[in-house]
Amino acid sequence: MDLTLSRIDEKTRARAAERCRERGITIPTLAMMKDPGLVPADIKAKLQGVGLWDIDPLNLYRITWKNDPETGLFNQGNWVEFPSELTGVSARIIGLVGKWFPTGAHKVGAAFGCLVPRLITGQFDPTRHMAVWPSTGNYCRGGAFDSKLLACHSVAILPEEMSRERFEWLKNVATEVIATPGCESNVKEIYDKCWELRATRPECVIFNQFEEFGNSLWHYHVTGSMLQEAFAAVAGPGQRLAAYVSATGSAGTIAAGDHLKTLHPGMVVAATEALQCPTLFAFGFGGHRIEGIGDKHVPWIHNVRNTDLVIAVDDQQTMDLLRLFNEEAGHRALQEAGVSADLTARLPLLGISSICNLVAAIQTARYYELDGRDVILTVLTDSADMYRSRLEDLTAEQGAYARDRALMDRARWIEGIGTGNMRELGYRDRKELHNFKYFTWVEQQGRTVEELRELWDPDFWTRVYASAEHWDPRIEEFNRLIAG
Repeated sequence: MDLTLSRIDEKTRARAAERCRERGITIPTLAMMKDPGLVPADIKAKLQGVGLWDIDPLNLYRITWKNDPETGLFNQGNWVEFPSELTGVSARIIGLVGKWFPTGAHKVGAAFGCLVPRLITGQFDPTRHMAVWPSTGNYCRGGAFDSKLLACHSVAILPEEMSRERFEWLKNVATEVIATPGCESNVKEIYDKCWELRATRPECVIFNQFEEFGNSLWHYHVTGSMLQEAFAAVAGPGQRLAAYVSATGSAGTIAAGDHLKTLHPGMVVAATEALQCPTLFAFGFGGHRIEGIGDKHVPWIHNVRNTDLVIAVDDQQTMDLLRLFNEEAGHRALQEAGVSADLTARLPLLGISSICNLVAAIQTARYYELDGRDVILTVLTDSADMYRSRLEDLTAEQGAYARDRALMDRARWIEGIGTGNMRELGYRDRKELHNFKYFTWVEQQGRTVEELRELWDPDFWTRVYASAEHWDPRIEEFNRLIAG
């Protein structure tokens, strides 16, 4: 995809604009996503009558971290601070809340970043193309949402072992839902299905979040800016941004760390993954239950040169903490330990991968011996609403969640957090992880060695992120076409 948006198919773009006119769609700019105060007043007025998760064209303007769930309009951002009473560390840990995005997860932003550049330049025609969204869960929700708005054929691809909530939602939104074999870490099976679709359906356009730079670019500018604003809002005199923690997943969200490093060059970017599939940690493989983070390969768009630390989190830890954070007995046990009732009421804002990020943030604080002067930022990509069926499964397997189990989980999985299964990356480590991309992307997915070498050049990433300057003028131009 041409991120400078200079290659335009005028006829296709005209058809796309006509479809948007018919569907009542206009496209928000990146500037509006960073600062929804720029959203036109007439759209703000209409938004108050639209639910946060409604499939409505106006909700494109809610692809921002700054949705206010109380008013239906906008605020200065939503985050949770996890105090030492919960974490056991004096460093301040701040997590951005993703629940209030359309579809209930921040991945709708990544889908926007992959689709819109093609839409507004005529590289995607919603009147004849089929949009294919390979995913491990939340990304294909965002893609199906966008496709439904455009009234175009969509195909959501995700592993068959993902949570029931994802499939139930997609059944009513996507045109087709394809469940590929395996669990969260079976990404190659998703890619294989994409190749099959390419061979049998020439009208398909694959929006592969693992290799689309629109994904990382959106997070660099929108998520990165929001993280910096949150830091500026919470940091007191003498405090410093010590670290940013993000699951790798498709490597979109972790790109926000690239943005933060331009402002705080001494900070650490920590990548999290499942211990049961320690790809970055040990070039390992396996299945795991931390839904939404994907493994067994290094995404094409992961700038590993900017990653300083890898943390492998036990998926059993995340599943047990899911119960502790959502069950009444767990809340009581936490409150007995000094955690406020207000915070325990907010813990359901954390889905399974969000819990993984919180655990890794605590590990980072312990590993680097961070103190009260230090702030660690992370993202709460989705909420427990996506995993109620997992809680039901755990209850069926283990019985009702009682006080003794809650106390054990708190002691083992929070108080007992240490610094094991962590890999600090030097230059050679980063280069090895970069080279590891070869086996997925060159041998399997059609990339070239020359392209792989280009990814190692820091100037390449500077050019990618700088290309955002072309987006908003093209979006505004496209909106003028819609208006006629």
